[in-house]
Amino acid sequence: MTQIRIATFNLENFDETAAGARPSLKERITLMKPQIRRLRADIACFQEVHGQERPGQPRALLALKELLAGTNLDGASLTSTKPANDAVFDVRNLVIATQLPVIKHQQLKNDLVAEPRYQRLTATPPDAGPVPIGIERPILHAQIDIDHAEPGRLLHVITVHLKSKIPSDIPGQVIDPQKGIWRTADSWAEGSFLSSMKRMSQALEVRRLIDQILDDDPDARIIVAGDFNAEPQEVPVLAICGNVEDTNNGDLATRVLVPIEHTIPNEARYTLFHHGRGQMLDHMLVTRNLLAHYRGSEIHNEILHDDSIAFATDIKYPESDHAPVVATFDFD
Repeated sequence: MTQIRIATFNLENFDETAAGARPSLKERITLMKPQIRRLRADIACFQEVHGQERPGQPRALLALKELLAGTNLDGASLTSTKPANDAVFDVRNLVIATQLPVIKHQQLKNDLVAEPRYQRLTATPPDAGPVPIGIERPILHAQIDIDHAEPGRLLHVITVHLKSKIPSDIPGQVIDPQKGIWRTADSWAEGSFLSSMKRMSQALEVRRLIDQILDDDPDARIIVAGDFNAEPQEVPVLAICGNVEDTNNGDLATRVLVPIEHTIPNEARYTLFHHGRGQMLDHMLVTRNLLAHYRGSEIHNEILHDDSIAFATDIKYPESDHAPVVATFDFD
């Protein structure tokens, strides 16, 4: 029997810092390495992993490697989103870390969904016509061989970081970007609308990727994990799940993805703490054929701080503001 632990964890802007700046990378690693050890993950999906540069070398995931050193993911293969030059992005990479064989991988960014276009109503100066509403982060898809004894037992792991609810910029309408001060309420509302458009564009691309995989192999085992920036009842999560209650088509039942968080008691079901309320923003959705192997989930949220309270700075709370989610599967 092969037991596999799969985790998703938004590391929150995980990067080196300038000399003397706080929190330093060392301070963050001191607090976060025990979290990584506790995961005991065979496959870890990380979000918000920044890349670092060294003279004469391409940008690489040096800070992440330092975090993983001395854990069971020390020396693991790091499959990451990348720009065209085959380095890694400066900020907010998606990374899948595993000691298991990664057979193939791909990243998608408006490959299955055309980039939306929209004419902004409050822009100054006004848009002459519709402009592209681009998304910032690709989707990362890896096929992982989960059984050394029986090669070819593939697991499709898709990790995502959907657009946040922070309003997208509207030209001429943000008075103070650092403090998030907007000139008018309707421009703030339009910026929020653009962010929701980006978030749904990504969710649709994930759903189309899932259906593409299932078209090729109806028995494919798929996990979608990451920071959705949406709670369970919100449309981006529901769009990826494809529930029969929403499609009203029972023939699509085998294509439904199930949130494993449903097995977590409601009072402990949150991965972010904001304005005194726990929010479930980080999800792991699985195809129904994986439920036979599913053994349980954990959300490591005991040390989450309210990121909205006064003085809740990174200096005071250097760890991530997200809690990791872990699921265990047994494959016969």
